[in-house]
Parts: sequence; C-alpha cells; structure tokens
Amino acid sequence: MFETAYAIVIVAVCLAMLVRLTIGPIRRMRLDAALLAMWRSMARRVYALWHWRASRAAAKRAADEVLQRARAGVHRDGNVIRPESFRSRRKPH
Repeated sequence: MFETAYAIVIVAVCLAMLVRLTIGPIRRMRLDAALLAMWRSMARRVYALWHWRASRAAAKRAADEVLQRARAGVHRDGNVIRPESFRSRRKPH
C-alpha cells in the first residue's frame, strides 16, 4: 500500500516537472509564484495546527489561575459574596 502511494506521488511530481518544462517562461514564473504562495499558506496552517494545542492549554492554565485568585479573595455569607477589598479596615464610629 505504501509503495503504491509513494509511486503515485513520484509519477505526479515527474509529470508536474515535465509540464513546467513545456510551458513558456512567463507562465512558468506565474506557476512558480502560485505554487510558492500555496506552499506558504499550507505551512502557516500546519504551524497553526501544531501550536494550537499548546496555546489552548496555556490559555486554560491562565484562566484557571485568574479564577483561583478571584475565588481566594472573597468571603461568602450565605448567598452574598463579599470581596476582601470591600472589608472595612477602619473601626466604625
């Protein structure tokens, strides 16, 4: 199975190179530019897919840290949530 797929890819590359040799220089430059743009686009997509998982995990960790800090600084009194920053540090008059 692998050998057949490999042979098909080699034949396709050879045919593409043969077609490239038979077309004129202006069309060859256009073809080269189009193939280069396609290659760069594909490389960007592969890079984004490769790093998507790591960036998603980092965002999840950052969100969890923010939630933990927010939960740590509150005082619950029944269904009332009072942040620590709202506590009065002064003595009432």
